[in-house]
Amino acid sequence: MIHAEPTQHFYDSQRLRLAYWTWGDPANPPCICLHGGRDHSRSWDRIATALSDSYYVVAPDLRGHGDSQWAVGGEYGTSQNVVDFLTLIDRFDGPVRVLAHSFGGHVTFLAAGAYPERFHSIIAIEGRLAGTPQPQRLSPQSLRELVHARRDLETRLPRVYPDLAAATLRVSEQNPRLTPQTAHHIAEHAVRQVPSNGSDGQPGFVWKFDNWSRPGVRLEDVSLEEAKLFFAQLDRPLLYIVGGESGAKRNTQDAVRYFPNARALVVPGAGHWVHHDEPALVIRTAREFFAQDPASPGPI
Repeated sequence: MIHAEPTQHFYDSQRLRLAYWTWGDPANPPCICLHGGRDHSRSWDRIATALSDSYYVVAPDLRGHGDSQWAVGGEYGTSQNVVDFLTLIDRFDGPVRVLAHSFGGHVTFLAAGAYPERFHSIIAIEGRLAGTPQPQRLSPQSLRELVHARRDLETRLPRVYPDLAAATLRVSEQNPRLTPQTAHHIAEHAVRQVPSNGSDGQPGFVWKFDNWSRPGVRLEDVSLEEAKLFFAQLDRPLLYIVGGESGAKRNTQDAVRYFPNARALVVPGAGHWVHHDEPALVIRTAREFFAQDPASPGPI
């Protein structure tokens, strides 16, 4: 049965209840859309709806994001997210196609490097390569810094927005290329209501994601040198998309060199969120790339 509107589901991974949304006919090949940090599954709505005529599109919320449970103890390392992702993939038959963004790309690279046979092909939009250049070694000084940072997090309060319009404005500030409609949609699914905003006793809104999952806060457990071992085993077709106006453009050639079966696509005028800045191009590219035979992919 084909659903015009997405349907929400839940699954268990590592004692957490995690959420995902689906579009289209479950009999179609699965295509998973994996968001980045501080984002959520419903930011894929336009892309997922367009692809659902050919694929069973699945968009999960990473742990600590969207409607997924927050991790007890603040466990948001890459390896934990990889296990969650692979647990989700095991719910579907056949190799999966993946469209990932930013940190979601990093999770996908490691999962596909460990289990390449579970993947058909991958599109990584501004896919993050690794957290640190070299493995992090524990020292007395680094442990003191960690203790201080974690204790500071325990007392940090989330910012409360007085209304959805204020949250939408913040989303637009993060990406000025967004249309007002897209910014509103992203904000609408990114927040939850709280009883009081702390100033006048009126209800307010806070982001759904856990502050402990933020880049720079979550513990980085995979270095670039370690990640390269996974990249070398990822022999599935990989299309690495970057925005022409994004700082990630400088990593494009590195990404192509690290992976044995990768190509790059630079999108002029787009920033970090290429799928929001140029959705029609991403949809067209995904249709063409995912339709190809992994054994002999053609040009994009």
